[in-house]
Order: sequence, then C-alpha cells, then structure tokens
Amino acid sequence: MDAWVWWLIATGVLLVGEMLTTTLVLGLIAGGTGAATAAAAVGAPVSVQVGVFAVVSIGLVFGVRPIARRHRRTPPEIRTGTDALVGREAEVLDRVDGRSGRVKLAGEVWSARAIDDQRTIEAGESVRVIRIDGATVLVD
Repeated sequence: MDAWVWWLIATGVLLVGEMLTTTLVLGLIAGGTGAATAAAAVGAPVSVQVGVFAVVSIGLVFGVRPIARRHRRTPPEIRTGTDALVGREAEVLDRVDGRSGRVKLAGEVWSARAIDDQRTIEAGESVRVIRIDGATVLVD
C-alpha cells in the first residue's frame, strides 16, 4: 500500500477520535496527517512526509488551539440570556434556603434556592447568582 493511504487512514482515525473527545487536539494533529498525505501523494520521501507532519501539527496545536480556547470562553460583558445573569448580585425578597425562596434579579422576581442546602438567607440580604437551573436561580 502507498504511504499516502496510511497517512489518510491516520487522518480518518484522528478525526473520529476528535469527534469522540472534542478536545481539538486530535483534529489539529489530523491537519498534520492531512498535509503529510498530500506530501506523500506528490512523491515526497518519508523523511519529508514526517517533517511536514511534525511542522504542520505543531504549528496548528500551538498556533490555532490557543485562539480557539479563547473563543470558547465568553467574557461576561458579551454574554446573553440567562448566562448574562450568572455572577450578578440579587436582593432576597423571601427567605431563601435549600428548597425555596424568591429574589429580585435584574428587575425581575425569580424563584431561588441556596446552593448550600444548609444555608438560610433572610429577606433584604444581597446574594450572588451562582447558576440558573430552568427558572430557578441558585444563589450563595
């Protein structure tokens, strides 16, 4: 079997691995095997194929991955919907414990629960939104 076929098989295996793990690393290394496939297809020697694989893979992992990771984390100032409410302060309207309560958050009244089941927060106190679970705010 020709070398380009082996590189193509490696590319396919890495892409399947990327789909299963979604880490982006295997997909970027698959870019290196794809480049090595092209080098093998034009008749480059094995040492050149391996060099192309190494250079492209390292370039993609260290060049593209940091940029992609930055884009996965949305800064608070551009979040939308309920994601924009996480981390904000809310005022307790009705006593909040591990099972029930109400808070005023961003001008609206939300049902609330304390993130710590043992904690009780009295009306008038200020709390921080930890997470939103459906229509319930989990506070601390």
